[in-house]
Amino acid sequence: MPATLPELDAHTLQTLPSPTMIVFRDRVIQNIDKMIQMAGSADRLRPHCKTHKMPAVAALLLERGVDKHKAATIAEVEMLATAGVPDILLAYNPVGPNIHRVVELTVRFPESRIAVTCDHPAPLHALNDAAAAANVIIPVFIDVNVGMNRTGVAPDSDAIRQLAEDITALQHVSLQGLHVYDGHLRSTRLEDRRKAVAEGWASVAAFRDWCDSKNIALPRIVCGGTPTFPVYCEFDDPTVELSPGTSIFFDTGYGDAFPDLPFLPAAAVLTRVVSCPAPHCITLDLGTKAVASDPPKGARVLFPSEPDAEHIGHNEEHLQLRVSEDRSYAPGDVLLAIPVHVCPTSALYDRVPVIENGKLVDEWEVTGRCRKITV
Repeated sequence: MPATLPELDAHTLQTLPSPTMIVFRDRVIQNIDKMIQMAGSADRLRPHCKTHKMPAVAALLLERGVDKHKAATIAEVEMLATAGVPDILLAYNPVGPNIHRVVELTVRFPESRIAVTCDHPAPLHALNDAAAAANVIIPVFIDVNVGMNRTGVAPDSDAIRQLAEDITALQHVSLQGLHVYDGHLRSTRLEDRRKAVAEGWASVAAFRDWCDSKNIALPRIVCGGTPTFPVYCEFDDPTVELSPGTSIFFDTGYGDAFPDLPFLPAAAVLTRVVSCPAPHCITLDLGTKAVASDPPKGARVLFPSEPDAEHIGHNEEHLQLRVSEDRSYAPGDVLLAIPVHVCPTSALYDRVPVIENGKLVDEWEVTGRCRKITV
């Protein structure tokens, strides 16, 4: 089904500057409600804030009973803690000075339970020492490598068994469970993803059995991302927490790759024609500083009103399109673009206008885009 966006009223179109990312509040709520419905309950969810990075979205999730959240940066952790999220997982192994930043946040936000991932004994012991100096205990999830080969330790290795024993033996870290991210599973067919998850899960389950034999508790297993979210929704396992992220805003990258996902684009970039330099060619103020440029050039945004437009050039401040011959444009005309990759797009804006029923109703801060807030 072609991607579509809600319409904006004429006054809103005239007043919003360009380029700017906009968020459709009603669609965000629809996506959250769909996530809860698929999961079976809000308590099973631990959504990743890397997509939205916004306290206002964290508040919408909290209002609906989603009180466990996941983050990728320490700034995102601070944003979530400041927003009142009681249970936060930093799904990024802290090393170097970031270990002390985690400890400082733990001290500063005692009402929030801030956990981290780990896959190596050296930073684990450094974390334990820093926590001991501050007289706190840091919850830890073992980061499990189920085939992505980005981070983590193999679930069938001696290293993971030793790591579990090390965490259990230390006094100022506490083993909470496993972090099982499988971002490499990107088959378009849901059945293929279901089969691949089952293959990886077998080794995770075997490691959990070994832990049981050693009286090592693993009360939580944080699983997957958006592509495998519907697969883990089918798991009848009380320890499994579901960790989608992109589904909050969604984008055309996931919409095209995973047609089984039932979410709607809830964010777009508003852009204007700045020049019409040649027949059937227009230039927009939608440069690489305004939309994520990690997808290949020519495939970074989709225009619902011009789905077949050819992207003929993309620079820091300009996007050049060859458009259909049966439409005419003039400088100042507005187009809405759905990002192919929305997560790094939201990181390009410090504030975003919020639209509901076609009208501007609010403006949300993108607090988590910062590399550092205070800590």
